[in-house]
Amino acid sequence: MVKPHLIKLDRHSGARSVSANHWTLVLEPCDDPIPGHCIIPLASWLERRDELIGRDDIGVWFKPDDEPEALGTAAADLPLIAVEFPSFTDGRGFSIGRLLRERYGFSGELRAFGDVFKDTLCYLRRCGFDAFEIRADRDPHEALAGLDDFTEFYQGAVEPVQPLFRRRTGVV
Repeated sequence: MVKPHLIKLDRHSGARSVSANHWTLVLEPCDDPIPGHCIIPLASWLERRDELIGRDDIGVWFKPDDEPEALGTAAADLPLIAVEFPSFTDGRGFSIGRLLRERYGFSGELRAFGDVFKDTLCYLRRCGFDAFEIRADRDPHEALAGLDDFTEFYQGAVEPVQPLFRRRTGVV
């Protein structure tokens, strides 16, 4: 199997890169010991929480129908959370990302995977995503351009937080 391309965005400096993917996505729950740098299903993490809490080499991934509330404030202790986008028409992952950032204090890598492509990157970034898995048959450098599809936003979001009228007037 060919691994997808990984685009990473540094949320502080704005630097962007096409990077090697050092994490393995585990699709099915397993009872075996979990090796390092694995992204496991939310249900598996919840079942094995006591064993896995505090490990900085385990990430969690969300299906579109998983609820961020199930992870809650434990999200803040994870190094990576991935959110699945199974199809272009399924936008539930945008809400999951925003909730993880704004409500549950997640500050690690927030990765989008699945049907992720150039036209969605700008919107994903606004919801707090800073890593994007692009299918292996797509050009990751072309997809990077999607981060610049729009130069200004009227509404506040995870990025930018303030709406345009506040940014223009300097009103807090």
